[in-house]
Amino acid sequence: MSNTDETTNTGAEAPASVANPDLRWYIVHAYSGMEKAVERNILERIHRSDMQSKFGRILVPTEEVVEVRNGQKKTTERRLFPGYVFVEMVMDDDTWHLVKHTSKVTGFVGGAKNRPAPISEAEVQKIVLQMEEGSEKPRHKVEFMVGEFIRVKEGPFTDFNGSVEEVNYEKSRLRVSVMIFGRSTPVELEFAQVEKT
Repeated sequence: MSNTDETTNTGAEAPASVANPDLRWYIVHAYSGMEKAVERNILERIHRSDMQSKFGRILVPTEEVVEVRNGQKKTTERRLFPGYVFVEMVMDDDTWHLVKHTSKVTGFVGGAKNRPAPISEAEVQKIVLQMEEGSEKPRHKVEFMVGEFIRVKEGPFTDFNGSVEEVNYEKSRLRVSVMIFGRSTPVELEFAQVEKT
């Protein structure tokens, strides 16, 4: 046996050889708001059943969003796919049963009743990329578009409707064209003072 054969199973290659080549990604439907609990419950059941070799990663895709409350900027986490958990697993009767009968899981998405269809690694990579971008540059919880109609919900212009002329995410403010006495008037407002119509 030559040296090249011996080196293939050592070093950086080792973790890859541990992972099961039959692992595929499946989408699990969970009670909305319970995605993290479902992730914990599945992990617990995997360990109790000693099925670690048939499972890979479990993903609850989130992104960071900035919202302004009482003039304070707060970064919070928002689920990219509320009600869904992504599970990397080998699909057989035992694993299907383990996930399907986990507390707060309503079932799998796609495929036949007890044979769900996997999604591709490329689709999962797109989601992971979206999560990474979200943590580097958090999005605003509410996004306004120029030309969009809004209603003022607090301040001196309460109950006036208007259209968005300019959006400033840095200051969480927007300029809105409001009809006052039949005349279109530009008004500076904070995000918290308006709502989408």
